[in-house]
Amino acid sequence: MTGDVGYIEIGSGDAAITSRFFADLFNWRFHAMGDAGDGWFETPGMKAGLHGQDASHGMVVYFRVADIDQAAARVRALGGEVDGPGADEPGFGRFCNCRDPQGLRFGLFQA
Repeated sequence: MTGDVGYIEIGSGDAAITSRFFADLFNWRFHAMGDAGDGWFETPGMKAGLHGQDASHGMVVYFRVADIDQAAARVRALGGEVDGPGADEPGFGRFCNCRDPQGLRFGLFQA
């Protein structure tokens, strides 16, 4: 595994405010989904999902892997925990949420 960042999930209190901020800060292109301000950013190297009404306000980094099932097994073999992997998300790929042996949150992403 290379450990390249492939996707970021952003949880915000108000997605509309956060989408404007990151679009202006980094010139990221935003794709809205629905009326609540949720959606996703697209850069030349990755996508970043954004959802609002998240009480924890934070980001989860998803590392790109070639084989998500194999990578999830490796996380477990090293003492980590894995939720998933889930089904293929059309246009995005497959994801799973993980924690290292101390509970640090991260994710795996297969395009």
